[in-house]
Amino acid sequence: MELLVKRAKRGDAEAFITLIEENKQSMYKVARGFLHSQEDAADAIAETVLNCYEKIGLLKQDACFRTWMIRILINNCKDILKNQKRCISTEDVEEKENFQRENPQFKELIEPLGEQDRSIFTLYYVYGMKVKEIAAYMEMKESTVLSRLKRGREALRDEMTGGTTDGRRKGGRL
Repeated sequence: MELLVKRAKRGDAEAFITLIEENKQSMYKVARGFLHSQEDAADAIAETVLNCYEKIGLLKQDACFRTWMIRILINNCKDILKNQKRCISTEDVEEKENFQRENPQFKELIEPLGEQDRSIFTLYYVYGMKVKEIAAYMEMKESTVLSRLKRGREALRDEMTGGTTDGRRKGGRL
């Protein structure tokens, strides 16, 4: 991948396209973890590709291309979410309802968590990302991600057990 990044930095469009193709599935998963509509995810990805193409020369460590690109994607997703808070269309409501119907148990389970914690849980449990990757993508320390996961699991465990003292729910661990 580093060779492709070096070529892309020198203006090789084919190398850049190859980099994007190799990472498009990851980008889609991350975007869908933040955004509920496929159209919004596509917009965030398109904006990210454009940002990366324009600024690839600023990338300091070629080996960190994927992390750098995902950080840009997350920032674009956050921008879209900010804009959605200002204006909610009926299509967005329908998309959110469809997403909730597709994943009702998980969505309902993590609803009590804050927005950032829900994002961390989604990246960790739905997309199987490692703590180190989440920390890089969310621009926070690994210890912060770990503590948010732990606190979130404890809060959800308390919610599910009604605050029992042993911290376990019937049927196993959370």
